[in-house]
Amino acid sequence: MTSLPRQSSLGYQVNHLARLLGNGLRVNIAGTGVTPGQFAQLLALYEQDGLTQQELCERVRIDQSTMAHTLKRMQRDGLVVRVADTHDRRRSHYLLTERAREIQSALTEGAREANAQAVRGIGQEELKAFMDTLGRMITNLEELPAPE
Repeated sequence: MTSLPRQSSLGYQVNHLARLLGNGLRVNIAGTGVTPGQFAQLLALYEQDGLTQQELCERVRIDQSTMAHTLKRMQRDGLVVRVADTHDRRRSHYLLTERAREIQSALTEGAREANAQAVRGIGQEELKAFMDTLGRMITNLEELPAPE
């Protein structure tokens, strides 16, 4: 059996990068009371307020049960309110609160700072090539069947 050194494992390196970026984000947004686990949902709602839980799951790419727990915490933390759909009472929409809108610039600035730290010393062409390659890898993996 041959070993797989961490430094040459794409999965390990990308996962390690994600953890480091998450830690940087956590530090940079600590004053807002938002956790990195809520950040992607807030970004999606900043792009389009009033999404349903299913729409958020599709955009953020996490499963229903994780999303349900996160949305409950976000309601508890005063970031979103749940409003029943006027045409289909089985569906609910999530709307940003005033508090969530007030911290939007602090959140986005915190993310920009974490990203800037990560790409420090990397040229624009190199970064663009990396982002293009990363996008293609994501597309390749999104073609796989979802686990059941």
